[in-house]
Amino acid sequence: MTPPPLHRAGCFGGGFLLLMSDSPTPAELFARKTDAELLYLAQHAQQYPAAVGQAAVRELQRRGLVPDVQPTAAVPPPPSAPEPTAGGVTWGAIRGIFGFRAGYRVTPLLLWLNLLAYAALGLSGSSFWQPTGADLIRWGSNFSLLTLPAEPWRLLSSTFLHGGVAHLLLNMSSLVLLGLLTERLTGSRRMLLVYLLCGVGGSLASLWWHTAGVNSVGASGAIFGLYGLLLATLVRRPAAFSRSERYTVLLFVFYLMISSLTGGLQAHTTDNAAHVGGLLTGAVLGAALPPPTPSPS
Repeated sequence: MTPPPLHRAGCFGGGFLLLMSDSPTPAELFARKTDAELLYLAQHAQQYPAAVGQAAVRELQRRGLVPDVQPTAAVPPPPSAPEPTAGGVTWGAIRGIFGFRAGYRVTPLLLWLNLLAYAALGLSGSSFWQPTGADLIRWGSNFSLLTLPAEPWRLLSSTFLHGGVAHLLLNMSSLVLLGLLTERLTGSRRMLLVYLLCGVGGSLASLWWHTAGVNSVGASGAIFGLYGLLLATLVRRPAAFSRSERYTVLLFVFYLMISSLTGGLQAHTTDNAAHVGGLLTGAVLGAALPPPTPSPS
């Protein structure tokens, strides 16, 4: 039954005071009220003295309209969950990329190492936007005249250096995407081992290809190694994804690889030799290493 309009509550209050002056008993007073008025009083008992709500409920119980229980105040609905703010979404995305969690430990570690190396290079006096070749050599680039045989550690250190902000952001975005796809599938230790070895493999391929000399930096050789590792893992463990997921991942990987290699052919500063060397190293390691043991659920 629809409750009476709100203005009837005021009318009822005036009538209540007037009838009280004639001294009827409470039972007689509430016996004169309609079902709708009694229901309204019972539902809004918190707005009146406690005796009013209780008397209305007793009369409703006498008429058999409500069960014989004690009246209780209406329970307010639970508060709705607050809508996420733009700042909360942004902070959650940042934590998702840079934070460590199960199945995503090596990717943020490599991300932080690359960012810290670039920050240290800039703080040492080099340009933050585009370090000079001399600064990169001083910090450990893959420089033909120094790397082999005198300073082979440059084969790896060069993979944590970058030639500018755009170079760094491009490689780090690729690293995050591949890390999300690869690390949980292959395992964190395997991914770290393959990443480092592919970085070295890419540096060696760059030295071999550029016979006139090279001064090379960047994580792209190691990142292309993750492409090779992911492809080899999909071939060896096809059940890791459904059929549609395998096609999606393969198309994604081939698109990124081909677009990167094509862009490298158009830009003379891109070291495609390191890309190809890292890719082949990752594919060979992915095929040669024993398959990862699935973690117990």
